[in-house]
Amino acid sequence: MSKRLLILEDGVVFEGKAFGADTIVTGELVFNTGMTGYQESITDQSYNGQLLTFTYPLIGNYGINRDDYESIAPTTKGVIVHEVARRPSNWRKQMSLDEFLKRKGIAGIAGIDTRALTRIIRKSGVLKATITDKGDSFEHQYDQLKATVLPTNQVAQVSTTKPYPSPGVGRNVVVVDFGLKHSILRELSKRKCNLTVFPYNTPTQTILDLNPDGVILTNGPGNPKDIPEVLEMIQKIQETLPLFGICLGHQLFALTNGADTYKMKFGHRGFNHAVRNLATGRLDFTSQNHGFAVNPESIAKTQLLVTHIEVNDGSIEGVRHQKFPAFSVQFHPDAAPGPHDASYLFDEFMEMMDRHKAPFANA
Repeated sequence: MSKRLLILEDGVVFEGKAFGADTIVTGELVFNTGMTGYQESITDQSYNGQLLTFTYPLIGNYGINRDDYESIAPTTKGVIVHEVARRPSNWRKQMSLDEFLKRKGIAGIAGIDTRALTRIIRKSGVLKATITDKGDSFEHQYDQLKATVLPTNQVAQVSTTKPYPSPGVGRNVVVVDFGLKHSILRELSKRKCNLTVFPYNTPTQTILDLNPDGVILTNGPGNPKDIPEVLEMIQKIQETLPLFGICLGHQLFALTNGADTYKMKFGHRGFNHAVRNLATGRLDFTSQNHGFAVNPESIAKTQLLVTHIEVNDGSIEGVRHQKFPAFSVQFHPDAAPGPHDASYLFDEFMEMMDRHKAPFANA
């Protein structure tokens, strides 16, 4: 394995070994605390443009399989590990992690002290970084890193450009795609929903013309304030139909209703995050991947009620509208990877749609 460098914007340099695609990449450096689920994480479009550090020391030991994709064309830019498994073993394995990254054009670097790297991120906050080779001078590479401006049109990069159906025989649900995980569709399919997936910038009337029973706002990458054009659509939908927001969809739902969001120091990425339901006291361990959150101080001026908080740092993990049948959560009730403690929220959404439709059915 040839040598590669990981250069951070604060000037810290790590030397490691190359795997994956032979390409120089720059992105936001983040870390994930999961012990497994690397395929689902790498193919999660919420990692669009990011360099993903896995804190678990060995990654790739069970390879890549056909069932664990969260998107077909991942846009994670780079993968950083302490050790990459060179001979994965699993009965479902189709290829190694190295081969997968090569096919998808994603750079990898191994042999990194990921514990030390994570400590840097936790202290300094997320940083720009570059994965590069040793063929050029450090000064030039560092100047290139500092001059690179990270994109802000991330949702446009990952959202579907055309509507498509996922047929079912039950409730009609519109899924607005901000960078969705396939596991959201799987959870809805388990409940026999008839799904139509729409691009993030779909006009409100186009959605209403399908006469859906409810609408889901999915996860996705980047700053929710980068797509203010969707807030009017969300406002009109929540006044008309049951609505459920997940991750970025949660942040957009909060912004629509007058709350504010902020960039976290290093975010929540992993699936060991404890979340408390304030109404019941129930504690769920959840899968999370987000770098922005809803500002608690901004909730008071809205018609939103906080429903869930993160146990470790007290950040807002769920809100519900006090007037409309609409709610959202910051975590992933669909998991993938992670525990399925919170999958009941999809059932609550089903019940919400049924209650909303009942008066019209009896009219």
